[in-house]
Amino acid sequence: MSLRRYLLAATILAAPGAAYAQNSPWYSPMSWMPTAAPDAVNGLYLGAGAGWNHSDARGLTSQGGAADYFTSQGRNAQGKLGFEEGGVGVLSLGYGFGNGFRTEIEGNYRYNDVDRLGGFQGPGAGVGFGNINGALQQYGVMANLFYDFQLPQWFPNMPVYFVPYVGGGVGYMWSNLNAKGRHLDTGDYVYIDDGNGQFAWQGIAGVSFPITAVPGLSITAEYRYTGVLQSKFEGTVTNAAGAVTPGKFEVDQGNNHSALIGIRYAFNQPQPPAPAPVVAPAPAAAPAPARTYLVFFDFDRADLTDRARQIIAEAAQNAGRVQTTRIEVAGHADRAGTPQYNQRLSQRRADAVAAELVRLGVSRSEITVQAFGESRPLVPTADGVREPQNRRVEIVLR
Repeated sequence: MSLRRYLLAATILAAPGAAYAQNSPWYSPMSWMPTAAPDAVNGLYLGAGAGWNHSDARGLTSQGGAADYFTSQGRNAQGKLGFEEGGVGVLSLGYGFGNGFRTEIEGNYRYNDVDRLGGFQGPGAGVGFGNINGALQQYGVMANLFYDFQLPQWFPNMPVYFVPYVGGGVGYMWSNLNAKGRHLDTGDYVYIDDGNGQFAWQGIAGVSFPITAVPGLSITAEYRYTGVLQSKFEGTVTNAAGAVTPGKFEVDQGNNHSALIGIRYAFNQPQPPAPAPVVAPAPAAAPAPARTYLVFFDFDRADLTDRARQIIAEAAQNAGRVQTTRIEVAGHADRAGTPQYNQRLSQRRADAVAAELVRLGVSRSEITVQAFGESRPLVPTADGVREPQNRRVEIVLR
């Protein structure tokens, strides 16, 4: 592929990123880096895309009567087809598993005009063809598998506003080829007009830009390399006297390079948490003792840090200053690990806090202990994500 085509593909793929950064809710004038990472696709989704398609030039071999016509004149039975830059469109229905993997069924369409017809050379036929026209239309159905790189899982402190992904697929592609041209020396007229279906495959690399204002909605930009097996098409050769010779033309394996801009919508994605209500400041007065306390834990730990003991001591002290009938202690965990393990871990955390309250003089009969595992996150995340604010015990004075 020429440098001009590589630059065109790079420009198409880079454009949405620049535009998105300027309009993203994660963008600030001081830095285009984001402040939050998107969740993995979990459940059913729809996708669509359109863009530029380059179809590689292909060898063309005449067979049957067409080959006999050329060889009887001492000419080569081999030719070549070339195509102008064209377009591509894609529609897909898929399912995300919430862990980065997605699978989908895709329908696609490609169109490229024929702009080169050559070969079939020999004595008295050295100039080539003119009056060339026609088109190649391709209709495909593919089954694809993708993996979205959830960067926050590997870099918890790295803000990310895009999700790179790779994928591949296999399927079936139907090609309609219409190509015609007249040899400028001999007057031979080559005409191909037929359709054929073959096994097809593709490799895909792309990046999605989630729109946080609409959970589940993303802009996508991607490159696709698509191949289809060798195919045979019916055609004819008409000489200068008007005699028509039917035959077949075998077209070599065809490859397409595509750059697409698209949109994807995933259904039933988590909604962003509602903003905290704005409360007018109260008149200056002595602060009332707090009734809710949050005690945080290190990853996969249930032992109390020095800061945790300070918070529990404050809760125990204030329990004697307010009219408290019971003290609720609720343990929680993040979504790293299995739900069963997290349930047990949240129970150990709650028991550790309750034991510290008793050590500080609170009656055990006043304390109720519950464990919720990963079912009530303070910050919603995808499965497997470590979130410090979800590793907590809540103490509530009732």
